[in-house]
This record gives sequence, structure tokens and C-alpha cells, in this order.
Amino acid sequence: MAQQTNCAVGAKLNPNYRKLAAGYLFPEINRRVKEFIASPKASNVKKIIRLGIGDTKLPLTSTVIEHLHNGVDKLSRPETYTGYGVEQGSKDLRKALTDFYWENYSVCLEPEEIFISDGAKCDSGNIQSIFDIKSIVAVQDPAYPVYVDTNVASGRSGAFDPSFSCYSGIVYMPCNRSNGFFPNVPEQHVDLIYICSPNNPTGAVATNHQLEPFVRYAMDEKAIIIFDSAYSMYIKDPSLPKSIYKIDGAKECAIEISSFSKWAGFTGVRLGWTIVPKALVTADSKPGDEFTPWSLWDRRQCTFFNGASNIAQDGGLGVLTEKGIKESQELIDFYMENARILSECFRKLGFEVYGGTNSPFLWIKTPNNMKSWEFFDKMLEEANVVITPGSGFGPSGEGYFRVSSFGIRENILEGVEKIESNLIL
Repeated sequence: MAQQTNCAVGAKLNPNYRKLAAGYLFPEINRRVKEFIASPKASNVKKIIRLGIGDTKLPLTSTVIEHLHNGVDKLSRPETYTGYGVEQGSKDLRKALTDFYWENYSVCLEPEEIFISDGAKCDSGNIQSIFDIKSIVAVQDPAYPVYVDTNVASGRSGAFDPSFSCYSGIVYMPCNRSNGFFPNVPEQHVDLIYICSPNNPTGAVATNHQLEPFVRYAMDEKAIIIFDSAYSMYIKDPSLPKSIYKIDGAKECAIEISSFSKWAGFTGVRLGWTIVPKALVTADSKPGDEFTPWSLWDRRQCTFFNGASNIAQDGGLGVLTEKGIKESQELIDFYMENARILSECFRKLGFEVYGGTNSPFLWIKTPNNMKSWEFFDKMLEEANVVITPGSGFGPSGEGYFRVSSFGIRENILEGVEKIESNLIL
């Protein structure tokens, strides 16, 4: 048989991936850092301080380690060995999370409404798969890239417009100084609304008053809110909601995604959860139907997922003990002291600083109207400190940069000293 040369015949790649702008934000940061290190400019550089990516640095707590070891030990004995777990998560962990939500947030959930996963980022990307491909998506702007990129890759957007750093077909809800970095409800109809609170990257936390209009909008428009609460344990102000289910009606229109990553240092352990209430409705479903958001997510997990690691789930049970909660709060307190130190540094130098009080992230205005990547290069070359350029999070991020408080104290203090001594303003 003659060799087929017609490129129109045969397997093809998903063309939607071609729409994705340049490279994913964090690999692009790493690329630029490597390029700088290899350049003559870095000939005398002894150390690069990374204040960019939000990866935890402190070791797991003793209670968590004890539970993880217990999980490993169970796998070494025939009578306690477990193979595949339940796709939706262990019954004990789901029950522990429902107890936690009730005791700490006064939010009543059923264990069956909580689906254990290998992290909030995965679920944030995967959740859109249960909704119509023609769904109109709205995102906070700036936004964590996974919300936008996964919908682009699925085919819910047009092309990327480099002039405005945005995709056609995606509805961007601007977050800026004038609205306290929390958006107004969309002026048009949308189907899926991504909200992150405390927000990554801005550090802003939505109030009850700000969330209520979104819940009303979603109920009126039969839209679904996808609420990322991965940083909720960093909220110290008791008046601020840690769960969207504190808002009346939210169970009928909102999915909540959360994680142990930043709460208990599980960034590498990988353990999160998604709450899909049975009362959640769409324009083409109602509670009790065969196909509902709850039933489709359950089917999706059973089809595509074999469940989170048994060992990791044992660690999650350790986090949710009384001692585990106390120890994890000590980790949070450490990172929030880092945030205070960093905030004080940038304010002293005259920067406009936002966030860092109920969130581990600082959102800072670039000086002299510099572009975000321009200031990224300046900070790297002059202070040898890595930050995250705000434009990587969306068009409204231009002119800002994000600083992460996740770090050991020695590096935080060294980074502050480098910035104060070497950054030319």
C-alpha cells in the first residue's frame, strides 16, 4: 500500500491547545530564571530568592506524619492492606470533612456531597467537563491560569488576543483598586462563573455582601458558580466567609473546591476535595433527575479516577483531628508572619500593597507604570529575587506583581535585604 501523504487524513491533535498563549505562566518564569542564571549578568550572583510560586516549604506536622506512617503500615499487613479505594473518597474522611464544615462554618453537608481528589487544581480543571461545551465562562480578572486555560483547551473560547492579553469568548470580570479587587456580577448572561476567595493572585477576600449578588445572579440565570476556597484557612477576620455555602441559596447554584495543600503543606502529598450539593440545579436538571451535576460528577470520577491515595487520605484524617488543626494553624501563622514582613518591606519602599492579611499572597503595583514582565526582569537582575508578573493572570493583572509568603524565614529575610539594598527605584 502506498504511503499516505495527505495530512488531512489520520489522527490529529486537539486544535484548541494551539490557542493557549505562549507558555503556562510558571514554566515561563522558570525559563526566564534559567536564562538569567546562564547569562553574564549573573556571573556574581550567589543565590536566587524565589518569592514567586506559592509552594509550601515547612515540613508536615507530627500528627500528619503519624497518620501517614499509619497509612503506610496498614499496607504492610495482609489483614489491613487496601488496594483500590472508593473513587469518591474514604467514608471516614468525607465524614470528617462534613463535621469540620459544621463545627467551624455552621455549614451542613452530606458526606456523599464531598468528593475527595488529588488536589484543587485538578478538580478546577476537570469540573468543567460535566457542563455543555457551549457554556459561556466568566472568570475573575486577574485569575489563576487553570480556570481559563482548561476551558480554552476544551474549546470554550476563541483565539488569544495579545493586544489585550485575553481570549475571545471568555467573559473577564475586572478586579481592580476601584472595586476592592472583587468584581461586579456580569452584565450579560454567562453559564459558569469562577470565583477564588481568598483570591489567587490578589489576596482579596470576598465578603458576604459581595458574594450575595453572585448567588442571586446564578439562581436567576441558572448559572453555576465554581468557588475555589483553597486558601480559606488563611482568613483571620471572623466576619469573612470561608465557604460560599454561608450564603443562602448557594447549594442550588455553587460547587466548592478546596485543598489540604496550603492548609497543611500537602502540595506534594496531593489531597483536595470538591463539594457538589445534591440540590444543585442547571437549566436542564432538577434534584432527583437521573442526570444532575452531582450524578455527572460522580460518574466522571468513577470513570476517569481511581480515587486519591489511601496513604494521603490517612494524612488528611490527621489534619482534621483537634491536634492536627492546631498544628496546621501554626504553619499558617508562620506564613502569615512572612506576609507581614514582606508587606512591611514593600510599603517602606513606597509600593502600593494589597492582600497579605487574610491571604498568603501580596498583590503589589509596579513602580513608575512599568509593565509586569519588565518589572519581573528588573527585580531578578537587580535584587536576584523572583516574583510573579501580574499580567500572567489576565489583562487586569498588567502593572502588578504577586509575592508569595510561602518560604522559610531565612530566605524571606534575605529576600527583603536584597530588595531593600539592591532594587533601584
